[in-house]
Amino acid sequence: MSSPPPMLFSPFKLRELAVKNRLCISPMCTYSAVGGFVSDWHLVHLGQHALGGAGIIFVEATAVEERGRITHSDTGLWDDKFISPLARIASFLRSQGVAPAIQLAHAGCKASAQVPWRGASYLSEVDAQTRGEQSWATVSSTAQPLDSGWHTPHALTIDEIGDVVSAWRAAAERAKNAGFDIVEIHAAHGYLLHQFLSPLLNKRADGYGGDREGRMRLTLEVVETVRDVWPKTLPVFVRLSAVDGAASSWTLEDSVVLAKELKARGVDVVDCSSGGLVGSGVAREVEPFGSLSRDFGFQVPYAARIRNEAGVATMAVGLIVDPHHAERILQEGQADIIAIARSALFHPYWMKYAARTLQNERAFESWPTEYGFWLEKWEPVVERLRGRVPNDVQPSS
Repeated sequence: MSSPPPMLFSPFKLRELAVKNRLCISPMCTYSAVGGFVSDWHLVHLGQHALGGAGIIFVEATAVEERGRITHSDTGLWDDKFISPLARIASFLRSQGVAPAIQLAHAGCKASAQVPWRGASYLSEVDAQTRGEQSWATVSSTAQPLDSGWHTPHALTIDEIGDVVSAWRAAAERAKNAGFDIVEIHAAHGYLLHQFLSPLLNKRADGYGGDREGRMRLTLEVVETVRDVWPKTLPVFVRLSAVDGAASSWTLEDSVVLAKELKARGVDVVDCSSGGLVGSGVAREVEPFGSLSRDFGFQVPYAARIRNEAGVATMAVGLIVDPHHAERILQEGQADIIAIARSALFHPYWMKYAARTLQNERAFESWPTEYGFWLEKWEPVVERLRGRVPNDVQPSS
């Protein structure tokens, strides 16, 4: 009898959404938007991963307010004018059998920053003079700068918090109109919702601060309003920093409690990341995990514990580079979905590589016909030539 196919390749359902496999391309900021608009760059960047065979593909963190951008080069969805270009991307992803997804975000006091390759620090007069990148006023849970020299944010009032919740609702409605199947609420990596969750930054004394229940309030209100406008047949994800990685901060136990509340409000998948508020400002943006110890799959235990204790599906992400490792995570019940990011940048056809690794797939039936037809003819020639050429001068594949 033939063995069952690897779980990585198994189709599954999220509410009424059929997903063809368990590989997700994680949201990755490319800092290539102009005025908040996606472009051909984003279509090609995400489209290559669709040809590569992933089941879910996320558009990067997309700002629900203009002031909620990390940089001038972030994508946005704070106005109806952004719907049409995003709809083009969602349509192409769906045409390739992919579930199109989008992550909605607000950077809070991590906004008004340089792009990573220009330093990832706060925008200064130098940036304004050399590139015309003016800084803007930022907001947060507390009027506390992110780090030394950073802009001091305005602490949101109760009424202003209501406006932010409304911005998330409006952005979710626009994402629905653009044709996305999945929406993810970004509550990780030190951005606005995380700034309310973590006692490292949230020093409020009102109903949005204080104990864990108060600090969770904004995230839960955002989830409730997004879930209210998102189709009941389609899933909502939430990305969490499962731990801050510092004493007297947000812990894995806190994340389990929050995950239970998220599930009760209709969240279908918790996307388990970490860090974002510990370390220097530059380290937070370039390496959002800060001082957390990292190894292959270092965040998988967070996904496993939240899945098992909160009873909600989880997505594992972070240095998952080997198909055997990805399959083992699924087989052992540590997560329901595998997300890759930089591995996909290095190898957009990672899922095809996984098929050859896990299924010993030698043919090219699962590849786009426009590629597979030629690769079927090319590979035997290369293998025959390699058999004749000394090992030390063999061409790389």
